[in-house]
Amino acid sequence: MRKSLILIGLTASFLAACGNSEDASTNTDTNEEKKTEEAAKEEAAPTEQTITYLGQSYTLPAEVHNIIAASLESMEDAAILGVKPLGAVTTAGELPAYLAADLEGATSIGEKTEPNYETILSLKPDVILGSSKYKEEVANQLNKIGTMIPVSHISTNWEDNLRLMGTLSGKTSEADKIIADYKADAEKAKATIAASLQDKEVFVIRVRQGSMFVYPADVYLNPVIYNDLGLKVPELIGKTAAQEEISLETLADVNPDIIFLQFEKSENNDKPAVLDDILKNPIFQSIDAAKNNQIFVNAVDPMAQGGTAWSKVNFLRAAVEELTK
Repeated sequence: MRKSLILIGLTASFLAACGNSEDASTNTDTNEEKKTEEAAKEEAAPTEQTITYLGQSYTLPAEVHNIIAASLESMEDAAILGVKPLGAVTTAGELPAYLAADLEGATSIGEKTEPNYETILSLKPDVILGSSKYKEEVANQLNKIGTMIPVSHISTNWEDNLRLMGTLSGKTSEADKIIADYKADAEKAKATIAASLQDKEVFVIRVRQGSMFVYPADVYLNPVIYNDLGLKVPELIGKTAAQEEISLETLADVNPDIIFLQFEKSENNDKPAVLDDILKNPIFQSIDAAKNNQIFVNAVDPMAQGGTAWSKVNFLRAAVEELTK
């Protein structure tokens, strides 16, 4: 009997050992399979992506983290979307005041026309958002560092610009909402003020290097006035093909009813008193807009680039406020 018990015990131990061995073998096989699957997934995961912007394709890392906003246009898009670029252009080492709070923490990568290539390189950018206004040599140098996308300065491309930033930052739905909200606000404003201003001539004038300039109907802040609010395009603006200087005498001849006058000190360093000189000039004072107190100075921040969602949203709000007083 005792021998039988011993035999049964040995048999049970042997079977248990075999079971443990089989379990260990199974666990090992399972772990190996998992490692193989994970390795396969890692190998299959794309390391790059291709995005299309204004008909051009650009190759970027699969995940974009380090965004360099090397233009004011891209900085405005970042600000309105709540994106924090790793680097941004500055003036005298400081972020533009109107964007400083939104872009706080961004490293200075130099001036908008003279980016610091060494600084940009040290930030290891996944993408550099430049400007379509760059000179060829600047664009070439940036492309040597990484993929540089020349963000358009043309106002009519504002939706594409904002969606580009939305794609890069994972905020496509937010970008779409901003666009939809702006269009709804513009339609509402148009219905409110277009009829009362249909016979009025409205000009947007920018003071630069001590002179006054006007722009084509689809450039700078003009699309808000003529496209979105539906006001008529003055004959002079319709004939303007690019940024064009306008004299006080010519301005008096066309005699606009309303003027949005934009003046930025840093663009007029040689003539800091030019704004006061213009406003006090007897010829300027003879214009209907001046006589009727319809001159609006810096309705939106004078550094605003015009052709961005940030510029359009803020200028629309300011323009409607001024025009409905």
